[in-house]
This record gives sequence, structure tokens and C-alpha cells, in this order.
Amino acid sequence: MTDSTTPDRRRINVLIAGPLHPDLMKRLESDYETARLWEQTDRHEFLSKHGMRFEVLATSGAIGADKALMESLPKLELVASFGVGVDPIDVDAAKRRGVAVTNTPNVLNACVADTALGLLLGIARRIAEGDRFVRQGSWVAQKFPLGTKVGGKLCGIVGMGGIGREIARRVIACGMRVAYHGPNRKGDLPYEYYGSVIDLARVSDVLILSLPGGDSTRHLVDRSVLQALGPGGIVVNVARGSVVDEAALVGALTSGEIAGAGLDVFENEPHVPVALTKLDNVLLTPHIGSGTRETREAMAQLVLANIDAMARGAPLLTPV
Repeated sequence: MTDSTTPDRRRINVLIAGPLHPDLMKRLESDYETARLWEQTDRHEFLSKHGMRFEVLATSGAIGADKALMESLPKLELVASFGVGVDPIDVDAAKRRGVAVTNTPNVLNACVADTALGLLLGIARRIAEGDRFVRQGSWVAQKFPLGTKVGGKLCGIVGMGGIGREIARRVIACGMRVAYHGPNRKGDLPYEYYGSVIDLARVSDVLILSLPGGDSTRHLVDRSVLQALGPGGIVVNVARGSVVDEAALVGALTSGEIAGAGLDVFENEPHVPVALTKLDNVLLTPHIGSGTRETREAMAQLVLANIDAMARGAPLLTPV
């Protein structure tokens, strides 16, 4: 990335919406004039007085950017998001104002897929349960219950973008078969395509969710889909918590309508339903899908590269 004094790069101001990756924060604050919105005592007053200064809003897939915030930044040209999901960003409002939006796709595909595989194996082979069993001293008194083999079973993937493709490669390496659902059939993929989630669930032993969040996919996996998956089925969600009807999922796990779930995302995270935390057939992680040092660094570099491109008048690397 070029130095802020480079002649062909205009001076811009960056408003940081909330806490981001530490290295990204450090680079933004060293290379640009910045302000931390979340630290302002009176956000409304700050935006009224200083909103005119900022050409860039740096945010994330967790923090987002709504229409009201963007409207309080009259000179806004770019919303640069740290993350692949843009559902908390009002992309339509941005486009109406001619504001570009960028995200960080592809660089996190492998690590999110690794997380999905870890959750699947953790539930199927009861790894977290086994850890507790050993720690509690139960092994000296009884045998541990049997798990489930994943090889030979059908893994249904909902959302066959970059992450879905990486998930497919991993589960195939474990001996699984793959089918998928998405808005469109992918002509370059050999896997069987299903036009609806419920049809995919009916034939699947495992349902892995790697689709975008937002209004169009809210509660796509509802009680009817869970019932179609059946009592031996496992759900793994590395997408967004909103794509699953969480109350229906709790009911299905409690009643035995499905066998288990591996969840990295939740409807109201970081708040997780107490009912989920009490179930042994659920593996819970705190939205760590892309949470490796290597991937977060790559994501930070992509955010910086997009902002630098805007400052130099060059094409954005990953426009939404």
C-alpha cells in the first residue's frame, strides 16, 4: 500500500464504524485521517458536526451500515466492509446514492469451510461430548456412546458459492457424496442440484448452510425443512443465524426430529438460547468461521487495498 504522501493518492478521511481487526485499525489510523464512531459520547452530535468530513466508512459484516448512518455522511463514496456478508449493510441505499460497497470474499473461504467440517465431525463423532466425558471421570465407570460415520452419507450444501465449493471438497475427502441447492444450477459442478431446500433435505444426511443472510433467506431452514431432514440428520450452520428458524431448531433437537447441530452463528449473537447450551447433541462456537490469524490478515489487507484503490482513483478490487 502506498504512503499517504504519495502524489497520485488523494487525501481522504475514514470513519471507523466499530472495533475492527487490530492490524487493520492500526493501518487505517496511520495512513488516513480517521475517527472512531463507537467511541463518541454523542453519536448524533458527532455526525452532525463532523459527518461532512468522511469519504469512507470502514465497517464489518457484524457492525454493518444502515441508511441513516450513510445519509449522515454527505461526502461518502465507499463503504469498505471487513467480511464477506453484506446483509447488515443497506446496499440498495448505498447504490441509490452512488456509494460503492466492497467486502472481502474468497480469502476466507478455506477457513470457513474448515470450521464447517470441524463442526460436522465434532457432532457426528461426539468429540465435545467425549472431551467432557473424559474430564468428568466418567470413562472409568462406563463406555462412551457410539458416534456416526460420515463416509458414504450424503451432504447437502445450501449455498454453493466459494465457501460451499470448499466445503464440498472437504466432505468428499471424508468419503461423503454431495448435492446442493442455490438460486441457480452451477454448470461447472458435477453434484446433483435440487431446486428447493426441502427437496435437498429429504435426501440428505447432513445439511450444511453456507448461503448469504438477509431478508430473502430469513428462516429458509424452518420446521418443515428440519422434519424433511429427519431423525438421523445433522445441521451445520456457518452462514448467518437468520437463515435458520432458531426456535424450530431447538424444538427439533429437543424432540429428536433431527440428530444434532453444529452452529457457528446465531439469530441474536452473541446471545445464544439457553436451551441450546443445555443440549449434548449441539456443538456451539462463537462465530469463528474465518477466525484464523492468516485469514483475518488477508481480509484486513483486502479492505486496505480497496480503500487505497479508491484514493488513487483505481478500480475497486471487490465491489459488491
